[in-house]
Amino acid sequence: MSEPDNESILLAYLTEVRGNGMAARVTEAYTNSKPLISIGDETMLAAHVGSYVVIRQEEIAVMALVFKIWEQDRYSDRNVRLVDRYISLIPVGEIGTDGTFIRGMRHYPTPGAGVYAVGMKEINAIFSRFRAYEFYIGQLSTHKEYQISLDPRAFFGRHFAILGQSGSGKSWTVASLIQSTIKAMPNSHMIMLDLHGEYAWKTPGGLVKSAFPSHQVNYVEATEMEMPYWIMSYAELVDLFVDRDDKNASMQMSYMREVIQVLKRKEGQRIGLPTVSVDTPIYFSLAEMYMHFKSANEERRDFGKVQGALFGVFDEFLIRMQSRFNDVRYDFLLKPKIRNTSESMAGLLRKFVGLGEHKANINIVDLSSVPTDIRPAISAQVGRLVYEFNYWNPQRRDFPITLICEEAHAYIPREKGGQFDGTKRMMERIAKEGRKYGVSIGVVSQRPTELSETMLAQCSSFICLRTSNPDDQAYIKRLMPEAEGDMADVLSSLGRGEALVLGEAAPLPTRVQIYRPNPEPKSNDVDYYESWRGGAHDLDMDEIIHLWRTQTRKSK
Repeated sequence: MSEPDNESILLAYLTEVRGNGMAARVTEAYTNSKPLISIGDETMLAAHVGSYVVIRQEEIAVMALVFKIWEQDRYSDRNVRLVDRYISLIPVGEIGTDGTFIRGMRHYPTPGAGVYAVGMKEINAIFSRFRAYEFYIGQLSTHKEYQISLDPRAFFGRHFAILGQSGSGKSWTVASLIQSTIKAMPNSHMIMLDLHGEYAWKTPGGLVKSAFPSHQVNYVEATEMEMPYWIMSYAELVDLFVDRDDKNASMQMSYMREVIQVLKRKEGQRIGLPTVSVDTPIYFSLAEMYMHFKSANEERRDFGKVQGALFGVFDEFLIRMQSRFNDVRYDFLLKPKIRNTSESMAGLLRKFVGLGEHKANINIVDLSSVPTDIRPAISAQVGRLVYEFNYWNPQRRDFPITLICEEAHAYIPREKGGQFDGTKRMMERIAKEGRKYGVSIGVVSQRPTELSETMLAQCSSFICLRTSNPDDQAYIKRLMPEAEGDMADVLSSLGRGEALVLGEAAPLPTRVQIYRPNPEPKSNDVDYYESWRGGAHDLDMDEIIHLWRTQTRKSK
């Protein structure tokens, strides 16, 4: 192996070697208050926290990350107080004899081995294979001029997660990542569940604005799109209409299955389908289903003297269904005006996957105007449509789709047996089976401890932004290899838009400053200072009441 220019810059000697870490004593030349070194055009602090070093001993060359620095007093023979400086190292891989980087440890050096400074040559050895993809997401935090590329095959093909507390730059990161994706892969297909209208929104004048150029984005407002109930699976309809805590819930579910089967069989005969299941996505009348339940619930025989077998069993179900049907917030779901025939499904899917009149890379489904209590069901329906679409798509290998789930903990929760357990199972099914059919998931969450364990377990890559909560830090630490677990301690010190990238898409855990997105998403943070200095002095109370009553949100 050719000798690098910086091999002469000896920083420290190993003093301790463990299976999950190493320690070294810094040489006297770099124990002063300004331990600067120069490598090529770079000037940096020697062995500072977050920097890379290489440990060399005979044919062994181990790449490591500086994790901690501390000093320890000692006294000379003449009782003069001296200070030794030490560094803790996390080994991340080896540099082979041909100069290539190999992740993981196969050969361990012994105490006494030299710890040398790392320059661009070694860094290139780590990232060179990944740079060939040209999927650049940001700069290396320790070397701002070095652009970091991920492996898009691993990143999108095996699911990913973006984790970080509120204000850490999640929206920034998501927008930047999508912009970088479209730049590197112009034929990409992504669908985003936008819960807060951050990535695309309508101005009061009706103009659509977004964090992406207009030719790349297709904005879909869920309430205008019409997500008709008849496309929902049986499990999702149960979540919508049945209270699982009701003592008659099991009877309601059984009878609903039977009624839907009858109604869909009739529609199947109309359109020429020989066989129909309860989940076949064809039209059926919700009013007819209601009347079936009502008739069974009020059935009497022998001139009203004898009650039917199901008399009174569906009281709660009918009340719940009627309340849903009369609530204007549910009109887009329960009273479709355009998507009210089986034949209308093709147009819905075309628009949904970005193949409508306006073809686009990123399809943003704005759920900000959807009632909070049914967002999980709608989100699961979107996910199921993506999965089913590519499951039955013969060209799925040429048309892979990524579903990006904003605030995923809200509808893919960790808790079991909740109100939307069926929708959670659907999303977990996509995580477990979707990649076989060209459907991957990217989950975005500020509370990983509240997110489904199954979902996170299926993710192979993680972009972790600033996280201060000890429970969330500990959870992220468990996602990392044991030898690299201590790196989770830097999560609380990351800057806005700065992330720790972990998993298969990166050659090693890497601290990256994510590119600033251009254009930027709409921040939901309210500027109290500016608003309280020169904000509104009066409000249109009638407009607020009208919007509240009609459940209509307006953006500014």
